[in-house]
Amino acid sequence: MQALPQDAIYRPSPYRPAPRIMALADWIGDPVRPADFPETRLRWRNDRAASDVGLAGLSDEQWVQHFGRFEPLEANMPGPLALRYHGHQFRVYNPDLGDGRGYTFAQMLDGNGRLMDLGTKGSGQTPWSRAGDGRLTLKGAVREILATEMLEALGVNTSRTLSVIETGESLYRGDEPSPTRSAVLVRLSHGHIRIGTFQRLAALELEDEMAQLVAYCLANFPGGHEDAPHPAVRFFNQVVERMADMAASYMVAGFVHGVLNSDNMNVTGESFDYGPWRWLPKWEPGFTAAYFDHQGLYAYGRQPEAIHWNCGQLAVALRTLVEAPPLIEALNRYPELYQRAMTRRWLWRLGVEQRGIDEDTALIGACEKVMVTQGLGPDAFFFAHRGGRGAFGAGEEEQALKATLAPYAATDSSHPYWSEAAPQSMLIDEVEAIWQPIAESDDWSALFAKVEAVRLMEAAMGARPEPFGHKA
Repeated sequence: MQALPQDAIYRPSPYRPAPRIMALADWIGDPVRPADFPETRLRWRNDRAASDVGLAGLSDEQWVQHFGRFEPLEANMPGPLALRYHGHQFRVYNPDLGDGRGYTFAQMLDGNGRLMDLGTKGSGQTPWSRAGDGRLTLKGAVREILATEMLEALGVNTSRTLSVIETGESLYRGDEPSPTRSAVLVRLSHGHIRIGTFQRLAALELEDEMAQLVAYCLANFPGGHEDAPHPAVRFFNQVVERMADMAASYMVAGFVHGVLNSDNMNVTGESFDYGPWRWLPKWEPGFTAAYFDHQGLYAYGRQPEAIHWNCGQLAVALRTLVEAPPLIEALNRYPELYQRAMTRRWLWRLGVEQRGIDEDTALIGACEKVMVTQGLGPDAFFFAHRGGRGAFGAGEEEQALKATLAPYAATDSSHPYWSEAAPQSMLIDEVEAIWQPIAESDDWSALFAKVEAVRLMEAAMGARPEPFGHKA
């Protein structure tokens, strides 16, 4: 099983500024000014993530200046860029998008030599804010901390919440008791180039800019396929691999993103931008996260299809540069790539070694049947059956799973986490229970305790599967 050793995931690095997006600045975004917040109260600093890009040594005062007041980092971007893009939102094309409450304001290399972005959420209005105030609620920021920490622990290729600073404003929202507190969030991401970025260039018939963006992605997000007949085909093959793997990682994590629009698809395959997310309370393909997803378009079980559809929209955009047949050929690889990603990620979480695609697919099916008949969610199921352990009842589904698991070799499950009474989870009631003391008495202890517990689970899981579609 391919995996990154833990010391390769969190490799302390010196600060190495690399503001490469400035080569595209004339057309990829708009210079903006950060909001001038009445307060900047540091609530969260992720030094584990900061150490990857040489920023963990900042004092709290420096941290607030850079991530609350957005003073430029040394030798980096001179100011923020609100990126321009279009996108399909619930499969309706929208040309009036772009960074409406965020921007990219720095780039640097991490310990593995990857280009990383610092991007914001809640940093003020931009030319793309439309009727929005450009702000983020503190509760939304807390939810993003929890989502990214849990996803990272479960092996999902995700952005990381680097910083949350409370900003002292009162916000009014229809989906939260209002007035509510405000915050600005900084995420550390492997790029912020979206499928919607390419869709905008195609819609405006900007062929030269499209070619420049393909070249930028190939140079900064390498992923193989050097023998492809055209740079756009090479790039698209990489994206299809990354997206198939991201879809599988959601399914194995039991995670529902909620808003899988094409403007929320990072071409690096890194999951980001967490709004109405949920984790499955039980195995239910029709479970939805967004209250406004009335048709269940982005329901749990439809996420692989939705992500595949978005890949198709990228292929349409890339027709600006290349004929359709090699793009269609690449797109048709998605189902097989998705199945490969599902088996390796499922067995990684289950704690057993792979035996081959057919046997492993049959094992997944046996696991699903047990979850359905017992009303279990993925967290409880994987914890109970880690490494093939667990009590099997006399039921047909349980006995079938026992027989299917019998020839599988267990991976290391010696970590003390596997002896705890119950697994870590991130269900909506838990999230609300963590938020309540923050809202009522400014008590953050439950949040920090939860993050510590989730990181303990991450250590117990061991080296995570390496994402598809990348090359060192």
